[in-house]
Amino acid sequence: MALKSFFKTLPIKWGIIGCGHVTEVKSGPAYQQTDGFKVMAVMRRDYEKAADYAHRHGIPKIHREAEDLILDDEIDAVYIATPPDSHQYYGLMVAAAGKPCCIEKPMATSYDQSVEIYNAFEERQIPLFIAYYRRSLPRFDQIKLWMQQGEIGQIRQVRWHLAKPPTDIDKQGVYNWRTDRMVAPGGYFDDLACHGLDLFVHLLGDIVEAKGIATNQLGLYSAKDSVSACWIHQNGVTGEGSWNFGSYIYEDTAEIIGSEGKIGFSIFEDRPLVLQNAKGKLAKTIAHPKHIQKYHVAYIKEHLMGHKRHPSLGKSGLHTSWVMDRILGIL
Repeated sequence: MALKSFFKTLPIKWGIIGCGHVTEVKSGPAYQQTDGFKVMAVMRRDYEKAADYAHRHGIPKIHREAEDLILDDEIDAVYIATPPDSHQYYGLMVAAAGKPCCIEKPMATSYDQSVEIYNAFEERQIPLFIAYYRRSLPRFDQIKLWMQQGEIGQIRQVRWHLAKPPTDIDKQGVYNWRTDRMVAPGGYFDDLACHGLDLFVHLLGDIVEAKGIATNQLGLYSAKDSVSACWIHQNGVTGEGSWNFGSYIYEDTAEIIGSEGKIGFSIFEDRPLVLQNAKGKLAKTIAHPKHIQKYHVAYIKEHLMGHKRHPSLGKSGLHTSWVMDRILGIL
C-alpha cells in the first residue's frame, strides 16, 4: 500500500510535552534542526522550568497544561517526552485531537496501555511514532547491510548483556521514576532494555515467544533490578539477554551469530562494530550523531510528507511492549 501524505505543506509545527533532560540534547534540537519542522510550544508541570527551556531554545510559546498545548490551533503535531506512566493519558488526548504524535519509549507502562494508544491512532488513521531511534541510526544500518550481504551466513542467535553499578541516587534512596515499580515495573530494564529488544526485532523480525526471570537483588528501590530472558524470532533465530543493575562494572556487549561468522557491537556506546568471518576481522566505527534522534526525527518528516515509511511506528512499538511484558511475566 502506498504511503499517503498527512501534510501537504511545510513547516510542520510541533509542541513538546515534558521538556526535561531527554529533550535538551537527544531530541529537542533534532526537531528544531530538521528542515520543515518548527517547535512552536512546550509544556512541563514545572512552569518555571518550561519557561527556562523555551527561553534557552528559542521556542515562542509555553503552556501550563498539556491539554492547552494539544488543542492549540498553531500546533500540528505533538511529541510526548514524559515518563511512561503518563503516555497513555496524553497519547489518547492527542489521538482525540487528530494530530500526529511521537511518544518517547517505552510506549507505555504495559502492553495493555500500549494497545489502547495504538488503537486510538489506528482507528483514526493518524500517524503514531515511537522514539526507538536506534532503528534509524547509521551504525545499525551497517549491521543490517552486513547480514543482507551474507557476511555471517545464516543467522542463528542474538545475545546481549548489559550491566551497570547502582547510581548514587539509587544508593541514597532519592526518588527516581525509572526505579518506581508503579511507573517502570522492570526498573532500568524498562528504560534501557526496550531499546535493544526493539532493535533486534528491527534487524531479525518479530519475536514470537519470550520468557524471563526478574527479581530485585539489591533492595534499593521497588522495581526489579536483575532480569534474564530468552526468546525466539519468527524466522527461528534464538535470543538471550541479561540485564543487571547492581554490577561492579559497566558492560554492554551484543552479538549476532551466524553460520559463517558473527557481528559484535554495543547497543548504547558507539564503539566499533566488529565483523568476524572466514575473511578475518573487520572493525568499523560509525559514531552517533550529536543529537542522537537526528535521523529518527528527519524520517518522521519524510513519513508525514508521504516520501518514506518510518521504521518505528505504533505497531512496532506495540510489539516491543508485548515482548517486555512477556519477559517480566506480566503477560
